[in-house]
Amino acid sequence: MQLIDPNHPAYRPLWARILIVAVCFGWALVEIITGDPFWAVLSGGAGVYAAYMLFWNYKPQSAETATPSSDDEEDKKDAE
Repeated sequence: MQLIDPNHPAYRPLWARILIVAVCFGWALVEIITGDPFWAVLSGGAGVYAAYMLFWNYKPQSAETATPSSDDEEDKKDAE
């Protein structure tokens, strides 16, 4: 089961991906400081999973594949 879709447009900016991972690890640090290891492990695990999905599995789409060109639409209309 995939919880994070790395190809979603919301994850395209680098700052958004970094912020998500940093918040997860930051919250894990808060939980460690306050003495709750269970929630620290869960938050840290979420950070590891987010880092894996948003940095390792992230494949940036080129501008050509992200938006279809108008030539393709015209070819489809001509074929009909």
